Amino acid sequence: MHKRNRWFVSIGLIYGLLGGLVALTHLTMPGLIPGNVPRIHGHIMLLGFILMMIYGVALHVLPRFSGQALYSERMANWQLYLANAGLPVMIAGWLSMLNWLVLAGGVLVYAGIALFAVNIGLTVRPKGPWK
Repeated sequence: MHKRNRWFVSIGLIYGLLGGLVALTHLTMPGLIPGNVPRIHGHIMLLGFILMMIYGVALHVLPRFSGQALYSERMANWQLYLANAGLPVMIAGWLSMLNWLVLAGGVLVYAGIALFAVNIGLTVRPKGPWK
């Protein structure tokens, strides 16, 4: 497995643990975590845990299923940087209740999703006489 893909899976697991901890803390001690805690928890679990897992597994498996090399390793590396810069910025925005910070983080996360879509789309596109 490519080192970057291992990073995606490892970071996804860390976000899963963090998301669970945020939920347990909020349920046992409401008010301890400032800001919009349900959104923080939801985004940590969906963008942090689930999406990072999808990124790591898909970047490893889909090129093999398609019989093609990944279209762009560089694009996948930037995806890792953008996804892992955007989510903490979004969380900081919800903790501080600053919508512009949430928006900035959301733009970074969305750019990572767009890079993933383009990269995987170009990787699995049909090639050869059977297309």
